[in-house]
Amino acid sequence: MQGIKKRLVGSYLLVILLTVLIMDTFLLLGVRQYYYDNVQDILKKQAEVAGSFYGRYLSDKDLAREAGALLEIFSSTTAAQVQIINAPGVVLADSQGAPTAPNPLFADTQRALAGELGQWQGNLPVTGEPAMSVAYPLKSGAQVVGAVRFVTSLTGIHGVVKNIALILIVTGLLVLILATAVSVLLSTTITGPVEKITRVAGEMAAGRFSARAVKKYDDEVGKLADTLNYMAEEIVRYDQLKNQFIASISHELRTPLTSIKGWAVTLRSGGLKNMAELNDGLSIIERESDRLTLLVDELLDFSRLSAGKITLQQDTVYLPELLDSIVKQLNPRARRQGINLLCETPQDLPVVKADSNRLKQVFINLLDNAFKFTPSGGTVRVSARAGDEQIQIRIADTGNGIPQTELPKVKQKFYKGTASAGSGIGLSICDEIVKLHRGQLIIDSAPGQGTEVRVILPL
Repeated sequence: MQGIKKRLVGSYLLVILLTVLIMDTFLLLGVRQYYYDNVQDILKKQAEVAGSFYGRYLSDKDLAREAGALLEIFSSTTAAQVQIINAPGVVLADSQGAPTAPNPLFADTQRALAGELGQWQGNLPVTGEPAMSVAYPLKSGAQVVGAVRFVTSLTGIHGVVKNIALILIVTGLLVLILATAVSVLLSTTITGPVEKITRVAGEMAAGRFSARAVKKYDDEVGKLADTLNYMAEEIVRYDQLKNQFIASISHELRTPLTSIKGWAVTLRSGGLKNMAELNDGLSIIERESDRLTLLVDELLDFSRLSAGKITLQQDTVYLPELLDSIVKQLNPRARRQGINLLCETPQDLPVVKADSNRLKQVFINLLDNAFKFTPSGGTVRVSARAGDEQIQIRIADTGNGIPQTELPKVKQKFYKGTASAGSGIGLSICDEIVKLHRGQLIIDSAPGQGTEVRVILPL
């Protein structure tokens, strides 16, 4: 497996290598062209001056007789080879040797004899060295009588270009070496924290959630470290809540089981003296059995919700009728506890598409919580109102309220507040059921001022 460090260093070096190659190539080509253009411009100016001089002062004289004098004049001001060529293409005078016929392939001579400035670049036929030449027509009036040709070697320029190329290559290598060192350093600053985070993640995977990733930089890797640490803290917290939940459920199950077993043993022993005691015992067994059934149902619902296996049996639900039936069902309990239970739902509420049994489960659970924390003489009020796109059901009590530090956590799984007396999953189940209806469950409370729960359902 190729590591991130190798890929980063390789990517950096590839980009830098390509950049150096492209820059060196363009620089070298630019320098070469610069020197060539300079030489060409000088030869052009010299040829134009020579042609202009001939046309102004010697155009009425015979070119063959004046060739030597012209050669002496033109070669005295330049280091280039100078040739005087007549109209048939014969070299009349040459500053570097005996007159010879020029190579007919030299395009500059042909163009000059045709009356235009001619240019040529290539290798000389005899020596093979690189050269550049410019030829200019010599005119007598409108007639071309010959040409003057300036030829210079490019060997020196090639040497300069090679030296510059060597400097660029050495500079490029130094840049690559420096870039390699910088790339390794930069990649280490990236991969180092990642490797540490990976080791910490491995420890967490092995169950050591006390391990923490060190945040070195406030960047994406730093955010990853923060996220990993937060995840570990959440796992530890949920593990603690789970243990508390298991202990709480064990206690909740043990209490009714103890009562049922105690009365079962009493009934079996025949120690009851009258029917009143017998009926009391059977009633206790029935109530405790109901408590066990409720706890088991809550656990089953919680398990199904966690596994995503609960499906809603949605139908048209008329909320005033549903809420009225729930209030009637819980009125006896309210009277026993001395609580004033009120239902204020207008009869013109629109219908909603929902699972009536699940909504009933939610409302009964919320009212059960309200009864648990509302003292005798208090009030529990159920109300509802409709908006343009949603309907809102409120269950408000005048009970003890919830501390502000606990309010954000009461809907979390397994959470039990300081005054909680249930399994710790009731509100979590209610919240999940409301979410399945694409709604919201919002809790507002203040200590000593009661609690208001709002169930918001879309129309």
